[in-house]
Amino acid sequence: MSECTHDCSSCGVDCDSRQMDPQDFLEKLSAGSSVKKVIGVVSGKGGVGKSMVTSLLACASMREGYKTAILDGDITGPSIPKAFGAKVNLVGNADGLILPHTTSCGIDIVSVNLMLSNETDPVIWRGPVLGGVIKQFWGETLWRGIDYMFIDMPPGTGDVPLTIFQSIPLDGIVIVTSPQELVGMIVEKAANMARMMQIPIIGVVENMSYVKCPHCDEKIYVFGKSHLEEIAQAYHIPVLGRIPMDPALAAACDEGKIEFQENDYMKDAMEVIRHL
Repeated sequence: MSECTHDCSSCGVDCDSRQMDPQDFLEKLSAGSSVKKVIGVVSGKGGVGKSMVTSLLACASMREGYKTAILDGDITGPSIPKAFGAKVNLVGNADGLILPHTTSCGIDIVSVNLMLSNETDPVIWRGPVLGGVIKQFWGETLWRGIDYMFIDMPPGTGDVPLTIFQSIPLDGIVIVTSPQELVGMIVEKAANMARMMQIPIIGVVENMSYVKCPHCDEKIYVFGKSHLEEIAQAYHIPVLGRIPMDPALAAACDEGKIEFQENDYMKDAMEVIRHL
């Protein structure tokens, strides 16, 4: 039996996977929930700032007046609550639905770290359990009138990202990279996975792109020449932004105040997302 490529045009009529419409895998929202657009934020590996970009996109959306939500899909490495200073425990309503935590500026968040007794407790679960939590966050949460939901997806191209691709109706993904050539290669894997799953690629964001000299504002490229343009051209996708190593932004994340950090790093990205 050959390995599934998720390209049904290459399968025989007796293929079990081919007999199911991709829509059959999608989880439904709970009664009373409404989400207009869903954007996945992905990377081919960890440590490139995927959660940072997710948070900045959500903040940019919120500042433009949209009702915004974040689904923290990085179950084993959740960091969204830390960036927003969220330390409360999620509760449910009378219907058994999860009620998101609403941040100071009105962003709705669901994360496993808002369900643990201690935020440093490890989540030691196998793939099927992790996938089940993702489905609960989407289908068993009361998402009220959400214009844009951003999903902080787990790194890589394994079981849990696959669950998100198949279970949640993504309108597109934003790929996060950094200037190193090795990371660029891994980002191509994420792009290829999205193409195989027939998920639109909105564009790519480069994190840790440069450092700005505090004395003369010259940009210093710590990791050398960026390969972002080559990747973008190869996959015919736009460059949505370049985020520098910004000490103020890093401090805001550490202090849980990212939504109070004003910047325009994701301005171009939101312009593209608005026109999906």
